[in-house]
Amino acid sequence: MEDLGRHLLDHYQRGFPLSPRPYAEVAQHLGVTEEDVIGALETLSREGAIARLGAVVRPGAMGAGTLAAMAVPDERIDEVTALVNGYHEVNHNYEREHRLNLWFVVIAADRARLDAVLADIKQCTGLDVIDLPMEKEYHLDLGFALKWT
Repeated sequence: MEDLGRHLLDHYQRGFPLSPRPYAEVAQHLGVTEEDVIGALETLSREGAIARLGAVVRPGAMGAGTLAAMAVPDERIDEVTALVNGYHEVNHNYEREHRLNLWFVVIAADRARLDAVLADIKQCTGLDVIDLPMEKEYHLDLGFALKWT
């Protein structure tokens, strides 16, 4: 991994500029070009070092959101995961080693749309979707210092 990519991972987990051209702002701060920053981020994504680049918004600040879970037969996991991923309201999902083996986060403009997405997933798959809305908010700092060898 190049030094620029390491620097981006270490120093921009928080405080990424909110501006019309954030990559240009980062580039100016680092003394490189905007294209260098974009290229480094594309490389990090392609290599699997980052999965997404975007804001983290406090739950409930905009729209409605929930954690959902499903018990999906092993032979249908790819099919159901692809269907769930097809909804732009699905933020991310993950498979677990548990009876409830597919978990995903749904964020929608309002509770009515969120409920419609969950109902549609249930109808399309024939499987129950368990809605697990947040009861208590916790702050988790998802940023961490990386140690390079």
